[in-house]
Amino acid sequence: MKLLCVACNEPMQVSSVEGPEEGSVSVSFGCATCGQRVALLTNPLETQLVRSLGVKIGGQSVGHEPLEVVRASLAPQSQGALHAAEGEAVVWTEEANARLQRLPPMARPMARTAIARYAREHGVTTVTPELMDEYRAHAGF
Repeated sequence: MKLLCVACNEPMQVSSVEGPEEGSVSVSFGCATCGQRVALLTNPLETQLVRSLGVKIGGQSVGHEPLEVVRASLAPQSQGALHAAEGEAVVWTEEANARLQRLPPMARPMARTAIARYAREHGVTTVTPELMDEYRAHAGF
């Protein structure tokens, strides 16, 4: 969420943050282009809601990344998947890739990662349709 200066259509910058005092927070914003200023005052329930969402108000010296909050909340869940993707050093045969393409698009990355992990765990460097059958039986599909 950004506050935009109506006159300049520029994002407003956080000028100051005060509180929480008795649960309320006051944040002032300023436009770097025209100097327009606005203030936001939250009541205790609004402050609690913002905190429960993990939103940080002000104090960040680095620009925000796209989907920063979503990434931060999903990072602990995807740690295993990231390691598997980074360590993928197996080769897929043309037949195995063609078979993988028969899966729904949203299932392909997960299947690819799981099968590659299975191959590495078993010392196999090439994924073949036969290895995919073996993994399928192992996983109980």
